[in-house]
Amino acid sequence: MEHGMKRGRREYQGLMGGDPEEALAEVLRTSPQMFETVVDGAFGGPLSRPELSRRARELVTVAVIAAGGGADRRLASHVRGALRQGVAPSELLALCEHLSVYAGFPRALDALAVVNDVLAQQEIPDPPRLHRVALADHETVVAQRGDHGPAVILSHSLGVDWRMWEPVMDRLANGRRVFAYDFRGHGVARGMSRPFTMNDLAADMLGVMDAFSVDRAHVVGLSMGGGIAQTVAVNAPERLASLALLATTDHPFAAFEDRARSGEVDGMEAQIVPTLTRWFTPAALATNPWGVRYAREHIRRFDPSDWAAAWRAFKDVDVQGRLARADFPVLVLAGEHDASTTPEVMSGIAERIPSSTYRELPGTPHMQTLEQPELVAEALDEFLPADR
Repeated sequence: MEHGMKRGRREYQGLMGGDPEEALAEVLRTSPQMFETVVDGAFGGPLSRPELSRRARELVTVAVIAAGGGADRRLASHVRGALRQGVAPSELLALCEHLSVYAGFPRALDALAVVNDVLAQQEIPDPPRLHRVALADHETVVAQRGDHGPAVILSHSLGVDWRMWEPVMDRLANGRRVFAYDFRGHGVARGMSRPFTMNDLAADMLGVMDAFSVDRAHVVGLSMGGGIAQTVAVNAPERLASLALLATTDHPFAAFEDRARSGEVDGMEAQIVPTLTRWFTPAALATNPWGVRYAREHIRRFDPSDWAAAWRAFKDVDVQGRLARADFPVLVLAGEHDASTTPEVMSGIAERIPSSTYRELPGTPHMQTLEQPELVAEALDEFLPADR
């Protein structure tokens, strides 16, 4: 029994944090036998086994308690436990949506209220406000954080969606209006008007700006989003107040067509390993944080036709040398460990824009915002003006 109690106590601490004697003090006081059953029998028994990860166990526990209903205190405890195990707030909110299908809306809405209460207690910001926006030939979604100050437009990487920017939006919205949108072929705008060009994508960004009555914006783009940002800067320089280029290129790589064809021929499952190993460090892939999980699922679920169309648009990026006379501030932000757009590639962009500022983020791979959001937010916060 003593061995089981020690194992159960250790597992409780690992799963929930804190000591069971403190967290379950009322149970221990009124029913030592129940306390022993919970700690020794449950946490020292099936909950201690490694076949399910601690993260998976907490997600399952939240779902089961929420589906049963009527146990809000325990549900809140396990929502906190799930957050402790690295479950992202967005994953908990998605779980509530999932519950509405299988357990009904009353249970799902009750669970959502508990999740929101826990997030508020832990001072986790609400998600950005979402807008449906009609562009010239399709509809997209625009996430907004902040309601005053200079406008900042964020353009994401190929293969994901606006949520790539969510880890940095809260800080950037201090004294700014920050907008992140899904460009065509991605997220809400998937399956729209294939094939398309970089000029189409640039026009879409200008359409987003017009939808929010933004005459000039501080434009930030990562990877293909950086290609779109540069295309906007070439096509409509009067619409830019500044330009920040993250992990991008000003010319196409020969591999772009190969990646398009591989998506069509081999399917999306075959893209996961080569894509994620370009995007993230080995340490991130080993620990599997939210950013890696998010990127993996987006690649897995991507439509091969959208994938191919995006790569073929990107291979026609035509901006090299065309920003040499840019009369707005330009930041070129490289990642030290970027295997795709290496520091050599990024410093070359900076050299071709004489007025630009070049910075290299230590320990940072291609997917800068998903692995090193604090460093990215700090660099952008320093570069972008704000009303404070």
